[in-house]
Amino acid sequence: MKQARIAFAAGLASSLLASACLQSTVVNRSSQDASPMDTSAFTTPQRVGGDTSAKAEREAGAGVDGADVWRFERCRITTALPEGYPAPTPPGAIEIKLYPRARRAEVSGEIWPDMGMNVAFWPLFNHIKDRKIAMTTPVEMDYSGVRDDGRLKSDDWTMSFLYREPEMGKVEEDGVVSVVDRAPLLVVSMGQRGNYGVEQANEGLKALREWLAADGRFEAAGAPRSLYYNGPEQPTRDKWSEVQLPIKPRSSESGG
Repeated sequence: MKQARIAFAAGLASSLLASACLQSTVVNRSSQDASPMDTSAFTTPQRVGGDTSAKAEREAGAGVDGADVWRFERCRITTALPEGYPAPTPPGAIEIKLYPRARRAEVSGEIWPDMGMNVAFWPLFNHIKDRKIAMTTPVEMDYSGVRDDGRLKSDDWTMSFLYREPEMGKVEEDGVVSVVDRAPLLVVSMGQRGNYGVEQANEGLKALREWLAADGRFEAAGAPRSLYYNGPEQPTRDKWSEVQLPIKPRSSESGG
C-alpha cells in the first residue's frame, strides 16, 4: 500500500507537468477566504446549475488503502479526500458547497505556474512522507486573482497538499513548505473533465461568473482556485477537476 501511495504521488507530479506543457494551471490564494456567514444549508452540496442530471457515485472502501472511490461515467477518484470534504462535483455540473476547516501544506511561487507545479510537488510530497501523512486528493492550486479581462492571472500561485485530518500534525514552517489552517470556505464550483490547464479553467470560471450574475443571490468573495483529483492512472480525457469561486451573499450595496 505504501508503494501505491508513492506511485500515485510520483505519477501525479508527472501528470501535472505533462498537462502544464500544454496549458497553464488553474487556481487561487488561501488568504482570500469568504467572509463568515451561516453556511449550514450547504454542508451537503446543492446543485444550482449546469448539468442538473450529472451524478457522482460513491463506492465505499474500493480505493487506495481502503479509500472510497468516486465515479462519473469513465472518470474516477481512487485516493481519499480529507476528512469532511464534500463530494466532488460531477463534470458539467455547478454546485454550492461548504468546505470544512482544513490543515494543508503549501508551497508558493512566482515562476510560470506550469513549471511551478512540478517544482512545488516534491517538497510537498517529501514533507508528508517524512511525517508519515497519507496522500490525499485533491491537490489544490490557488491563484492570486484574475486579470482585467476576467481571466486567471498566471503569477503568484500556491500549491497545497491536504492533511487527512484537521488536527493532524502541527502548524509549522518546514523549509519552503508552510503548514497552515484554512478556515471553512463557501464556494460555487463547476466540475470539469479533461486535460488540466488554464484554458479549461477559464471556461469554467466564465460559466461560474455567468451563473452568479444570473442567480443574483451571491457575489465572488475571493480569487478562483482549482482542485485536481487524478494522476496519470486516468486517461487525459477522463481526468476530473473543479474550478471554484469563494462566494458570500450579495449585499444591498452590491445591488442585491
